[in-house]
Amino acid sequence: MRWSRRLRLVPAVVTVSGLVLGVATPALATPAPAASAARAAKAGAAGAARDGAEAQRARLTGLARELVAAGAPGVIVRVDDGRGRPIEIADQAPWAARDHRLDAGDEFRMGSNTKTMMAVLVLQLVAEGRVGLDDPVERWLPGLVPNGGAITVRMLLNHTSGLFDYTEDAALRPAILGTDPRRWSAAELLAVGARHEPLFAPGAKWSYSNTNYAAVGALLEQVTGASPADLVRDRIARPLGLWHTYLATDGGWRGRYARGYEPDAAHMPPGVPAEFRTVAGVPRDGQVDVSGNSPSWGGAAGAVVSTARDWSRFYTALMSGRLLPAAQLAQLRTTVATDPANPVDGPGYGLGIETAPTPCGTIWAHEGGITGYSSVNYTDGTGGRTATVLVPTEFRYEFEADPKLAEADRALQTAVVCAMFGEPVPAGAGTAQSG
Repeated sequence: MRWSRRLRLVPAVVTVSGLVLGVATPALATPAPAASAARAAKAGAAGAARDGAEAQRARLTGLARELVAAGAPGVIVRVDDGRGRPIEIADQAPWAARDHRLDAGDEFRMGSNTKTMMAVLVLQLVAEGRVGLDDPVERWLPGLVPNGGAITVRMLLNHTSGLFDYTEDAALRPAILGTDPRRWSAAELLAVGARHEPLFAPGAKWSYSNTNYAAVGALLEQVTGASPADLVRDRIARPLGLWHTYLATDGGWRGRYARGYEPDAAHMPPGVPAEFRTVAGVPRDGQVDVSGNSPSWGGAAGAVVSTARDWSRFYTALMSGRLLPAAQLAQLRTTVATDPANPVDGPGYGLGIETAPTPCGTIWAHEGGITGYSSVNYTDGTGGRTATVLVPTEFRYEFEADPKLAEADRALQTAVVCAMFGEPVPAGAGTAQSG
């Protein structure tokens, strides 16, 4: 198993000058023809914007329902095009609604979106002069990382280290499936990945590996003396007022949360390896509620909990420069190609975040999958526009075994990205993915 790596709205307020300025006798004033025409034009524009917003909401609602009809337990969609109140949609299958009524503000396991926050923490330390992006990892984690003298901190953050992905080791399987509730430390997760031979020489190419971020978690602890969970709380969540965002170290939740599901062994889609068929959790009608499974095996690579609203605020703060000085933000957005067939115009991976061209605009994004939860968060280059799609299951997407479900997901993702940019979906547009 891996974490995937793809990847009521109203217009801005139109002020009426007579009301804003507090004209004493507006009913007695006779507006000049030009002023009347201007007001009529504004009113017409506002009405058109409202109509367009409602049409956008209706389209996204319809696509969300199609995804649920195709087999998803539910879906949360949030789109903020930067021009007014965001669209928020929560839809779910009737059987799931009997367990929990999904809400757009529910806490959600964000999987590999965690990596963006970890990269921010490292870059904050870089800005403070405590760590260098080109420091060899051996300096901070002596003897713990294969080729540690040749691997830099930057290579960990942009997945060019060549380290084996620890989630591919069979030792992690019980934790992934929820049958092993142990609490994993960053050092333990790093050790699992480090016992395998590296995939390639440091810096030779790009390959997504969760071991990179297990090493990042261990490095953060070494440099600061604080855990990644405490750093997320103190350096990101509290300063930004993200009251539903935290790095989980066990299966507990702190607020209202979305229930996550996986099919039971008898209902797994074709193509799922036998060793992944038995998932621990609460059984119900062919599904297993895995909400209480511990995500600690994700650690600094994937254990953050957040909400669509919190993540929007985080992305806005990040891309607008509130979390990082300009020099470090530029480093975060310095990418390496992830598609060898299209190294110039294709998708790229920066430091904990991805970018890609889409039919409606260039996105910055990350996607995550952890048992019971799939998520993708988008933003534009300024943080003024954001979007999120959350689906409370993961196996169906991981193995891409259901074409109908995959097609419904592609259609929704594409529409969400275009709505974020305030654009219609171009005819024949493909899915909007980040890698």
